[in-house]
Amino acid sequence: MGPSLIASLISSLSLDDHRPALAGQITRGELGRLTFGYARALHRRGLAAGETIGLAVRPGPRSLAAMLAAYHLGLRIAVLDPTAGPDVLSARLALASPRLILADAAAQAVAGPLAPLARRAHLALPALGSLAPVVTVGRRLPGAPAALRPLDGPPPPAFDGDGDAVIVFTSGTTSRPRAVVHTRRSLSAGMAAVRDLVRPEPGVPVLGGTFFVLLPSLASGAPVALPARRGLARQIRSLSPQATYLTPPQLRAALAAGVRFTGRVYSGSAPVSAALLGAVRAAGAREAWGVYALTEVFPAAAVESAAKNAFAGDGDLAGSLLPGVSAEIDADGQLLLSGPTAADRYLGEAPFTRVATGDRGRVTDGRVILGGRMKDMILRRAENIYPGLYEPSLHVPGVELALLVGVPAGDGDERVVAVVQPAPGADAEAVRAALREPLDRMGAARPDAVVFARIPLAGRSRKPDRAAAARLVAHA
Repeated sequence: MGPSLIASLISSLSLDDHRPALAGQITRGELGRLTFGYARALHRRGLAAGETIGLAVRPGPRSLAAMLAAYHLGLRIAVLDPTAGPDVLSARLALASPRLILADAAAQAVAGPLAPLARRAHLALPALGSLAPVVTVGRRLPGAPAALRPLDGPPPPAFDGDGDAVIVFTSGTTSRPRAVVHTRRSLSAGMAAVRDLVRPEPGVPVLGGTFFVLLPSLASGAPVALPARRGLARQIRSLSPQATYLTPPQLRAALAAGVRFTGRVYSGSAPVSAALLGAVRAAGAREAWGVYALTEVFPAAAVESAAKNAFAGDGDLAGSLLPGVSAEIDADGQLLLSGPTAADRYLGEAPFTRVATGDRGRVTDGRVILGGRMKDMILRRAENIYPGLYEPSLHVPGVELALLVGVPAGDGDERVVAVVQPAPGADAEAVRAALREPLDRMGAARPDAVVFARIPLAGRSRKPDRAAAARLVAHA
């Protein structure tokens, strides 16, 4: 196994390199000092290749350095999400069995005396020390565990081989959590695929909210930046990034703030409509891409705005399969994926032969066309209605987001409701008029009601929450 993209990045971190790594925060030399310092500190604690650490550190220089240090040593990282709730996190950590947890001040405050305040912000962690030993990364609060301080000296030997690299928790329950396991090989393949899609050039910033985008850009010599929680429009104006990766809600917020984009813009982690990509192009982007990716396969397919707008068939064009990714359809119409960017398995389960996406779809000439989630199927009068076949047509001018949801109607039947979120400032009557034609074209799938409302979002990627939307319009 030759050097991976991540290993090449780590070995390129010269300590006297003053070029920016995270724009405005840390240079490549400083990132190297942190990375090798953390690697020495973890190695001194006796951690060895194959063992697991939990990571509860906010995105930034220290979390990036800790991830690179763990990769250097061959450790497996279990990514902890403070928004999951204490019961869910306890179950997830029991499954992952980390030998050590790295937590910053925010995570420890959430798990300690500030828990009541944190819960109001939808953040909650269990008492971390009851699950595994904890060390503090970054600023240490009074009474918090000892800090993991970067150590000086020669770096420990780099692990050279395959094995588990990262655990990302997805679905499941407290009794049976589900976690995706990427190996060093699949992680590196995914990042190489992102590099080839984003095409980062040295010296010009890349803005993105996921390390799957930031690490390939860093490896290509581009400085990177995490999206600002406040002042995103100002940040984009200041950076003039060559490439930007934002979720659809972040894109909509940026557009509402009057952002003028530069370079290429990519969006994923939630459905990306042709209308949204068109708005991004109109706001200055040279290219606007929708990326189809799952935690299990990152990335799988991509489509540029022009191709998506030109698509006139049924369903939602997710894009052309990326090199090496294979797709087929099972007997139930579900899309199955395989390839070098696919994860190895769910933790505690057998390795994948193919990844079941949970998406209904078809593949034509190497292009993936989605027809909705398998579990999103609505049953009305004994007819199966798949929202993904019809939702793209509801994104008419003036519509920011639209869903079809099923509302229980008794005896196992459901009513179909279109939940439409108008764009800020849109005229409601004009939107209703624009919806008449696509609604008429839906035939037997035409909804029983159309409700204008703000669609609830959920999860780290802020995806539309179909269950919450259905509850919202239950009496429509």
